[in-house]
Amino acid sequence: MEIKKNIPNNTVTRKLVDFDHETGNVYKSINVIARRANQIAAELKSELNRKLADFSSPTDSMEEISENREQIEISRYYERLPKPVIIATEEYLDDEIYFRDGKE
Repeated sequence: MEIKKNIPNNTVTRKLVDFDHETGNVYKSINVIARRANQIAAELKSELNRKLADFSSPTDSMEEISENREQIEISRYYERLPKPVIIATEEYLDDEIYFRDGKE
């Protein structure tokens, strides 16, 4: 998954007025953001599991697992990424999320 570089790692205070411009309702906008955040989290989890599966073997002992530098670096990279909710919020505010209203 490609993540933009200008997304902050920490939370940012936002105005509620910024969220209702597309849907007309703050709660609908938050619902859209939450659903997108769930999608992002699932993508990141499957990507991380796929990368870490290369390192797993049934005969590894605890010492071998804890000393694998590549595995530690991959884990640290994913820990440093912004949270899925922050990514989804930035995508929503930049009009990068496509969604449909159920009434259409």
